[in-house]
Amino acid sequence: MKRLVFICFLLIFFFIPARAMAGGELQKMIDAADDYETILLENKVYEGNIVIGKPLIVTGAEETVIRGDGTGNVVTIESPDVHLEQLQIENSSFARGDGEEYSGIKVNTDGNSFRKLIITDSYHGIYLSQAHENIIDQVEIHGQMDQETIAGQGNGIQVYYSERNTLTDNYIEGTRDGMYFEYAHQNTISGNEISHTRYGLHYMYSDDNRFQDNSFTFNIGGAAVMHSSRNEFTGNKFSMNQSSRSFGFMLQASSENHLEGNQFIRNKRGLLVEQARGNYIYNNEFSQNDIGVEMWASSSQQIFTENKFYKNRSPVVQVGGESESSWNEAGRGNDWGSDFPLADLDQNGTGDFSVAYQSSLHQLLEENELSYLLLNSPSIAVYEKMNQWMNNQRTMFQDDFPLQNREVLPVMKYSALILVISGALFGVQRRRRSA
Repeated sequence: MKRLVFICFLLIFFFIPARAMAGGELQKMIDAADDYETILLENKVYEGNIVIGKPLIVTGAEETVIRGDGTGNVVTIESPDVHLEQLQIENSSFARGDGEEYSGIKVNTDGNSFRKLIITDSYHGIYLSQAHENIIDQVEIHGQMDQETIAGQGNGIQVYYSERNTLTDNYIEGTRDGMYFEYAHQNTISGNEISHTRYGLHYMYSDDNRFQDNSFTFNIGGAAVMHSSRNEFTGNKFSMNQSSRSFGFMLQASSENHLEGNQFIRNKRGLLVEQARGNYIYNNEFSQNDIGVEMWASSSQQIFTENKFYKNRSPVVQVGGESESSWNEAGRGNDWGSDFPLADLDQNGTGDFSVAYQSSLHQLLEENELSYLLLNSPSIAVYEKMNQWMNNQRTMFQDDFPLQNREVLPVMKYSALILVISGALFGVQRRRRSA
């Protein structure tokens, strides 16, 4: 009996304290380090949660893991000039009862960088809270990939009251929103890939951001821009966002945003505009969407110029009435594809007559949201033909300066050349006969 008690005492004394020490090993290394020191971690699991309250560089190896205990943030940054690289971070708390939204990395300071990280099993991946001039680069964030429980998890990267941050070349999948910005201004976001989320990008009250060369696929919504102004979206790709109410890009209650050189391909709706004013949509491609642009009457003064509309089921639908927007600027309209053949006798690249598109599709969409499920049905074509026959259609757009279709322009030029040569030969032949 005494021997058994002694053995139990040894187990308690040696093994349980040893586990506690292992759990605090990384925190002790951090606490013991000097400011701006580099801590090199091994290929093993370090138990969290940890708090970094001094400028440090923490670099891992290929299989270095910082694993939280599931009760809070895995890593909390409380000092500027903290740099984390090549780490796997996992297992934050998912609890929300105390008002805290936990994260793999929670950042409350400025001038930090986070590179080549993999974050899993965390409510938010990285959360910037009143944190400015940070860099998030080449970070992978993996959510739970379960659409049924999407509300039970957070966002890949959340940026809250934070400015002048740079987010580049990150990969995010399976979270609620890929990137969520709220009262976040003057940030730069480029080269990111986001898929299988609710909204790939979600802006709320966020102005003057630059968003370029990002890719959004298989989301419920590619990008949702709400109550935000003067943002620039250039060179992004929004594709395969195809659930019943999906969109590639939504402008809602937002103004003076600039969309240039983006691709909207195979979405339920390429661009959705609602309660928006004065946005500039230039040189984008809308291709193979069910609806290229859906414009609600609550929106006004959008300018569409030099965009390409190719092979959409419906290029433009105006819902709830006519929206006061312009489909050309400075004598330059849009390329409406081969479905709208143009005459361009002076070969200046602009059609000699206006192009207008008539449709009755708006009636279905206004009356029943389930109509979006039927957009590719043959019955829609029948419905459109019937309303055309009954003269029951509305003008969806009128472009007074449509651009020559770039797919057929070389053929048109070649045909024009043949006509000129034929005319010249005919004239020569007539002169010979006269002689």
